[in-house]
Amino acid sequence: MRVTINKIQEMKQKGEKITMLTAYDYVTAKLVDEAGVPLILVGDSLGMVVLGYQTTIPVTMDVMLHHTKAVVRGTANALVVGDMPFMTYHVSTEDAMRNAARFIQETGCQAVKLEGGVTVAEKVKRIVECGIPVMGHIGLTPQSINQFGGHKIQGKTPEAAKRLLEDAIALEQAGAFSVVLETVPAPLATLISKKISVPTIGIGAGAGCDGQVQVINDILGSYTDFVPKHAKQYAKLVNIISGAISAYHEEVKSGTFPTEAQSFPMDESILKDLDK
Repeated sequence: MRVTINKIQEMKQKGEKITMLTAYDYVTAKLVDEAGVPLILVGDSLGMVVLGYQTTIPVTMDVMLHHTKAVVRGTANALVVGDMPFMTYHVSTEDAMRNAARFIQETGCQAVKLEGGVTVAEKVKRIVECGIPVMGHIGLTPQSINQFGGHKIQGKTPEAAKRLLEDAIALEQAGAFSVVLETVPAPLATLISKKISVPTIGIGAGAGCDGQVQVINDILGSYTDFVPKHAKQYAKLVNIISGAISAYHEEVKSGTFPTEAQSFPMDESILKDLDK
């Protein structure tokens, strides 16, 4: 049976740390799920680490649905969250509800994620009232990267810190089952985590959050165009993958691959009449 939003909220109440990772395909999702990670985010970060865009903004609804379907097929236990992309919930509440419903109906994921606080609270409330769990996301919200002027720490001034706390409270009151805090000073993230009853999931927000999320490519060291400060590389797959590709390339060129071990035999007498 899959992890539920109730289970995630119980983990906060028990003081049990919550792990979340991104996944964008069947194979990776299966590995993350089998490792026991309770939350998987199909993030619009795939625009950068999978599709090669400079930001998440070009990612479309169709792209997100495509990848979320694959992740759901690869999981049996984790709660899968679909990331609603740029301008799929900004124009109207009706758009937000329609697109959230598409995630649930067409992909089989169990929740959606929206960026923003006070400004999207009413939309979050309406989506939740439809029976769709919502994860909030405040702090550095990548879909607003052009407005922020880059990847900058959020909440450093008294006014900005107050706004972030208000955003978190607004999302909690709207019915969000958890809130992502991205690139927020650790003391502020700790305070917000204590002030709201729903779990906070930090990314670059320190150890005081109720849980942590990272982009899978960052922790595996398979995406090196940009390595954020908050990411720890638990492996350097780029070196392993590059080495394997180079070895294959050289063996094909030298004729040492394939060998008999990678070939299929047959009764060569069958070929006699063909070789006349």
